[in-house]
Amino acid sequence: MILDDILARTRTDLATRKAARPLADLEAAAAARPPVRSLARALRRPDQIACIAEFKRRSPSAGWIAEAADPAATARAYATGGAQALSILTDGPFFGGGLDDLGAARAACALPVLRKDFIVDRYQIVEARAAGADAILLIVAALSDPEITALLAATRELGMEALVEAHDADEVRRAVAAGAAIIGINNRDLRTFTVDRDLACRLRAQVPADRIVVAESGIRDAADVARLRAAGLDAMLVGETLMRAPDPAAALRSLRG
Repeated sequence: MILDDILARTRTDLATRKAARPLADLEAAAAARPPVRSLARALRRPDQIACIAEFKRRSPSAGWIAEAADPAATARAYATGGAQALSILTDGPFFGGGLDDLGAARAACALPVLRKDFIVDRYQIVEARAAGADAILLIVAALSDPEITALLAATRELGMEALVEAHDADEVRRAVAAGAAIIGINNRDLRTFTVDRDLACRLRAQVPADRIVVAESGIRDAADVARLRAAGLDAMLVGETLMRAPDPAAALRSLRG
């Protein structure tokens, strides 16, 4: 499975990074960062679907999308187009990203920034904060329930927030039970990378009304967004559609209607 391959590589790379930079150094860098920008606050838009606009150069399913894309310029375009937050892919081997992309994007605009990666260890959360991230992604399919609980606690200790991603009814239940405040429903199955564009709409009702629910993947046009809004989704995370557009700001405005 693709997810298993990614997680295996993530753990290998993580061991290398831990050996190269002690956790204490990262904690000092994280403590020196400016205050966190709240992702949850940015996504609470009762009158509209909020947008987390994503920067990614490639993916295992699509290959190269925008190999030469500049994170700072893209972040500014997303802010101009009306995004409420940014998602930055920092996985290198499979998505062509890095923590430098995150730092450049955060410095370029005032939007909260999510580190989108395959987080399996507290070290990566501290690493994210040291690089300037305001929030991180936790993928239910990649973690046990005790791991989700521990990583959520580590996130809160740093004053950060987590988008906890689920793909089926059982994973939604686990995310809710863990106390996740922001729950993503990914239309893409990370085991096979196939997309069911109506999945988030179908599973929305399983999340309590006090949580923020984000639809992820397969969002291509204003009709998709209207369908999400009708189903009661709070926000959407959009990457490939915007990254392929010659004018990301105009593409985002069109998507939002």
